[in-house]
Amino acid sequence: MGRETTTEGMPDRRFRTLFISDVHLGARGSQADKLLDFLREHDADTIYLVGDIVDGWALRSSWHWPQSHNDLVQKMLRKARKGARVIYVPGNHDEFLRSYYGTHFGGIEVVEQAIHAGADGQRYLVIHGDIFDLVVQNARWLAHLGDKAYDLAIRLNRIVNTFRRWFGVPYWSLSQWAKLKVKNAVNYIGAFEQTLAGEARRCGA
Repeated sequence: MGRETTTEGMPDRRFRTLFISDVHLGARGSQADKLLDFLREHDADTIYLVGDIVDGWALRSSWHWPQSHNDLVQKMLRKARKGARVIYVPGNHDEFLRSYYGTHFGGIEVVEQAIHAGADGQRYLVIHGDIFDLVVQNARWLAHLGDKAYDLAIRLNRIVNTFRRWFGVPYWSLSQWAKLKVKNAVNYIGAFEQTLAGEARRCGA
């Protein structure tokens, strides 16, 4: 799927497309450094940033922007300058960018949604699912409460994995486990997947 390059300083692998979401720059639990390491070794013709790349909710609550977050933004801008098509589809945590649909920032396109043509000939709708999320759309206070709980889970996650490292047990994400459980419940209540599939068909994907 990727091809090796031998030029010093160049990414080791190149792909047709990369999809990146939920980076949450500005949140203390963001693992921007790990994504930065990945992007140093991987490149793509097209990069989709599918929502919650920047966490406006966290930044409004408490400003947190370490050097690794700035380095990641600069890496994305450099990839755009070097010819990659970088498409940003905002989510609910970076909804402030929804006022800029149709504009470019340093070569990064901001769009409401996109249609991706896969190598298999299939068409895929690229969109952030929060617009179909019943909690986000109809009970924003509950969404914010859930966000606070998720932040707490991230802090607990660090403690849990410290002990796991001591005992030689592999990394496990408590926060992702909790998030998946909540998402599954919301999907069941709101028929999320069926709604999203219907929207994809409507858009020709």
